[in-house]
Parts: sequence; structure tokens; C-alpha cells
Amino acid sequence: MRQAIVELDRVSKSFGRAHILRQVSLAVQPGQVHALIGPNGAGKSSVGKIIGGFYQPDDGSLRIAGRCVHKWTPHAALSAGVAMIHQELQLVPDLTVAQNVFLGIEAQFGGLLLGSDHERFAALERRCGFGIDPAARVSALRIADRQKVEIMRAIARDARVIVMDEPTSSLTEVEARHLLSIIDELRLQGRSVVYVSHFLDHVLSACDYVTILRDGSVVRSGPIAGETRGSLVEAMLGAGADVSFPARPLRPAPGTAPVLECIGLESQAGLRGATMMVRPGEVVGLIGLVGSGRTELARAIFGADRGTGRVRIGGEDYDRRSPALSVRRGIAFVPEDRRAQGLDLAQPVRQNMSLARLDLVSRGGVLKRRQEVRQTRDMIARFGIVPPDVDGDIAFYSGGNQQKILLAKWSIGRPRLVILDEPSRGVDLGARRRIHDFIVETVAEGAGIMLISSDLEEVLALSHRGYLMHDGRLIGEVDCELLAADDVLRQLFEAQSACGA
Repeated sequence: MRQAIVELDRVSKSFGRAHILRQVSLAVQPGQVHALIGPNGAGKSSVGKIIGGFYQPDDGSLRIAGRCVHKWTPHAALSAGVAMIHQELQLVPDLTVAQNVFLGIEAQFGGLLLGSDHERFAALERRCGFGIDPAARVSALRIADRQKVEIMRAIARDARVIVMDEPTSSLTEVEARHLLSIIDELRLQGRSVVYVSHFLDHVLSACDYVTILRDGSVVRSGPIAGETRGSLVEAMLGAGADVSFPARPLRPAPGTAPVLECIGLESQAGLRGATMMVRPGEVVGLIGLVGSGRTELARAIFGADRGTGRVRIGGEDYDRRSPALSVRRGIAFVPEDRRAQGLDLAQPVRQNMSLARLDLVSRGGVLKRRQEVRQTRDMIARFGIVPPDVDGDIAFYSGGNQQKILLAKWSIGRPRLVILDEPSRGVDLGARRRIHDFIVETVAEGAGIMLISSDLEEVLALSHRGYLMHDGRLIGEVDCELLAADDVLRQLFEAQSACGA
């Protein structure tokens, strides 16, 4: 066997009392696509960050191309040909796409920048085929497009090793397949990819080798040949793990008064004349491609974007909408970008959970600390948050546990309408099941849920009804309990064609 390009030898890492990695050893060969899989909190992203220079091992060693490295930093890693695409995107919002892609490797002469280097970007775009405007500001891009910029930035550095942490979590299936073809091209060039993902079908189709982690330790490593989705799930979660969807509660009676009504709702973000409703005890899915207007509809209802048209909550008109007023009216909104829009990473678990409903743990403007701690402990137990520390540093929690904290935050106070935008993005099978259970529990208690997800199977398995969306408009309605995914996609594309798409 050739000399490994990356080797971890008995690497351990802790943050305070939390042991993230325990004696992890693995090797990545040149030209190999090496998958890292495991439950949330297993240590996958931490391994990637050690390879990329973002974390330093407490014990053990890291070798790059046979050389043991010390004082390993992101800059040192890039200089050695190691780049990383983060799950939580690391872009500069106020810079353009091209400026982000070439940040730190700008064309220059004598210390002076030579411009945006349009030819270099055009060549990179021809290779990637993402169709992103190089002059667009990153702050104006959707999450999926920001993820493409991260991918382009890593490829632009001509790295020998690219660590990809959940690179397809915000991409449509078509976009994900395109990325996998780029990864195959990188492999043929002799480059190595460390591929962290919860999408096991992508792992099985794109990777050569797999290392499975659980609780910070390696369960096993070996070739992907001979593995199945079932064998990977069993190794990750243990024998007999259940990865099916929970049963939906019975749908509400047709005459049940809606908890949400939208009539001709429009917004400057591109929403056009949306008319729809959600009943208590009902899950209603929004079905459409990235950019179809699903998030824009959610934000207009919640008051995060200004909109015109009529919104009724519980039969009462809701004008002059705002996030603060929406919370008072019993509306919860779990956004797709949990770190930028959902959580305060500078505050501990306890304060993040209490933030939306401080009125429940205070009196006369004075916080009731014991009640807040008790409430947080109850939510930690209910959602299975790890580590179970009321004052834990949320910035170091796994993506799945951060998402559970976000759901717990919005379940406090028992809202009557819950809007979920990509609730299972970037989380493992166990966390996905807990999120799905939360959806079923919430509608069983009488709340209505509006569900947005790029995973069509998730929408169809959990929703009673679904609205088809395209170009900011609702273009059809489907019964999610009666139709298969292929039938729904066929209806979506037919409706798009009828609209002149």
C-alpha cells in the first residue's frame, strides 16, 4: 500500500469535561474518497477539523504525507495542500462570491492585488457548473448557494486533500449528484477527499473507504465494497436500530377551523399571491426546488420579511407582523440556518432555550433562575441532548444536538403553529428520528405544523397535505398520504410547465 496522505494515530480531544475523540486512528490514501460516518456527537466533524488545522489534538499524532505535523493551523494546512469545507459555512458575508472563493490566494504582483481575476473564476465555474454570479454578495445568497461557494473555494486552492463536512446538506438531489461527479474527478486526479455525511446513499455511491465512529471512538474502518445502508446503520447506532418514520396522527376533520390562513400573501423577497391554510393537528408540507419561495413564505408569515396580503391566526387577522408579535401569538419558527438565525453561540444552553419565552421564567423583569434551570433540564431530558449540561457551551455541541436545542427552545410554551424550515439538515439518523417524533408529538397536542424540507420522502412521510411551490407561487396541492414521491415530482414539474417555467 502507498504511503498514506493523512494519518491519525491514537488521537484524543476534549473540551472541558466532554471527551470528543478517544484514541482515534485512521489513514487516508492518495486518490481515496474516505467517508466518516456516525451519530451526531460521534466526533466526525472534530476529526475533520483536526485534519484541517482548526483543532489541535490533546494526545496522539497527525501525519501529512508521512510527516508528523506540530502547531498545525488552517493556514499551515492550506500551505500543505489540505483544505476544508465546513458544515457551518465559513464565508465573509460582505464580500462577493469571487472574493470569497479566492480569499487569501488573490492574484497579486509586488503585494498589489490585480483585480477579481474573472478568467480564473470562469475556468473554475466551467469545472463546477454551479451557475453562481461571481459579483453577488454572499450575504444575499441562499444557504444552498453559499454551500456551493464553499465547495468552489476549496477546489480553487488546488488541494491534495479536501475535507468535506456535510457538503450536500443544503443541495437538491440533482445538485448533490453533480457534486459527487466533481468528487469522482478529484479522485481520478489523485486527490483525496475526507467525506463527512449523514446521507448514506451518497456515501455508498461516492466513497471507496469508510470509518465509522461512535461516542468519539472508531467502531471499524474498511472498504465500502460489501457495505449496505443496513450494515452502516447497524454499526453506527447498534443492532436493531429503527430508521423508519413514525406514524402520523389522524388528520383533523375537514371542517376544523384553521390555525393559519394566508390569502394573497406577497413579499419583497419574491413571494407572489400565496393562499393556503394549516389546521390544528395537521402537518402541511411545502414542496418545491431550492429557490421556489418556501422559506420566503415562512418568513413572511412569521414577520421576518415584510409582506402584503392577509394572514389570520386562529381566526383573527394578523396585521403588522413581526417576530416578537408572532411569538406572543403562539407562532414558532425554526429557521434553516441554526447558527446564524436560530441560536446565540455566545450564550449557554440554558439561556438559548429561555430566550424566546423569558416571560415564562421571570416575574416583574426579574429572572427566576431555579425555574429556568428546571425547565432546561426537562427539555434536555425530553430531547436527549448531549452533553446534558444546562450551562454547556453550545458552540462546541454537534450539529444534531444544536438542532435539538433549537427545537426545545421553540417547544417551550406549547405554540399553536410551528414552522420548520429544513429541520433535519445536517443531522444524523438518531437526531432525525427525534425531530420526527417531535413533529408527531406536537400535532398530537393540537398544534399545526408547516414543514419545509428538501428531503421529499420526509415531507411525504410526515405531512397530511402538501402545497407545490414554484417561483414564489403556490401552484398546486397534493394529498401526501396517497401519493408516492415520483407522482408528486411529476405533478410539480407538470405544474411548473403550465406556469411557463
